[in-house]
Amino acid sequence: MSDPHPATTPPTPARDSAGNRLLGRGSWREARYVADLLRAETVGGAILLAAAVAALVWANSPWRDGYAALRDTVIGPHALHLDLSLGTWAADGLLAVFFLVAGIELKREFVAGDLSDRRKAALPIAAAVCGVALPAILFVVTATLMSRGDSASELGGILRGWAIPTATDIAFALAVLAVIGTHLPSALRSFLLTLAVVDDLIAITIIAVFYTDTVSFLWLLAAVIPLAAWRLLLKRKITNPLILAIPALLAWVFVHSSGVHATVAGVLLGLLVPVNREVEDDPDRHSLAERIEHKIRPFSAGFAVPVFAFFAAGVTVVGGGFGSALTDAAAVGVVVGLVVGKTVGVLGGTWAVARFTRAELDEDLAWTDVLGLSMLAGVGFTVSLLVGELAFGNGSERDDHVKLAVLCGSVIAALLSSVVLRMRNQHYRLVEARETADRDHDGVPDVYETEGRLDPA
Repeated sequence: MSDPHPATTPPTPARDSAGNRLLGRGSWREARYVADLLRAETVGGAILLAAAVAALVWANSPWRDGYAALRDTVIGPHALHLDLSLGTWAADGLLAVFFLVAGIELKREFVAGDLSDRRKAALPIAAAVCGVALPAILFVVTATLMSRGDSASELGGILRGWAIPTATDIAFALAVLAVIGTHLPSALRSFLLTLAVVDDLIAITIIAVFYTDTVSFLWLLAAVIPLAAWRLLLKRKITNPLILAIPALLAWVFVHSSGVHATVAGVLLGLLVPVNREVEDDPDRHSLAERIEHKIRPFSAGFAVPVFAFFAAGVTVVGGGFGSALTDAAAVGVVVGLVVGKTVGVLGGTWAVARFTRAELDEDLAWTDVLGLSMLAGVGFTVSLLVGELAFGNGSERDDHVKLAVLCGSVIAALLSSVVLRMRNQHYRLVEARETADRDHDGVPDVYETEGRLDPA
């Protein structure tokens, strides 16, 4: 793909008021919200990486038995069927907090974000759907080709992992951007965030539908009561954490007891948080959803997800573990899905929207940028590791192989995207300089005012 922008100052684009531009710059309110959110996610991604590295080092050290013993330590009341290992508590309990934040993000996007505008939503939805479907297809094709001669039951067991390479880890991806130091334009960062939000919605649906073996509808019906109480408390502006924790914990326990993965409770709680579009659109007001998300996100990004990563990423590489993974059809399928499937899927979905709507990329961007971002979408970690455990069982040999595959596939995707995005970094710097210039010192970059994009508020 040719790069239409040499390393010179980019011309000020003539914005099309008809809105037939893909990945155009949004409003100042949207840009500020995305910048704040991605800054928090980047810090969380750095902690996540540190936790994963610590787990890998410990699990491959002479003290690896201590790591396994800690991960498998069982705590919790047996009478409530909550006598779970620490690893399971991290996957079922702490990740519910992560999905609670994801649920709030989903609600805000659907009510007041890009996903509330059908025209704007078409691009991230198409890219996300293609970015989920193609990795799954490539996983199935790769695993089937490598398993020729195996029994139908063996192949069926392998294919349970079809959803592993479908998820993008936004925190991990942003940590990669922070490491390589790229000055990605605000439109691409916003697209990456919205893509990840839609990706999370699809992943949550997959977990609830395809990785639930038995369901107790009585327990699910019981979960409606604390969920309704949670909603009622928030509608009445009761936000005391101790009071809100009661229906939240009860909802988690009931959903866990129903047989549906407990993280679904987190999503449902997040989706039930009231969102007022008028308040969300006002940059000088903080909505209820924003305040709740602001309180929970540090715990989610700084503790819940890193602890899950610590217990999930500790796989043995030495002593033949890596070699065995290379011959495991499921592991190879995961790498192919993350590296090839995500890239072609996200890029193809974006191209399809451009092709069928006859829209063009914003003048500041080139298809090279979309290629680099599509490669970055192949960085999967948190949800991919969770789906691997659900598909093959935590601690099983195949689950360990898949964990290695997720790590390797994510690293490969990160390296490839780094190469492509760094090639355009000088151009990104020039775009960033124009997007942040504030010559009248009114707190709003001039480009948002001159393009008529400043919010009325």
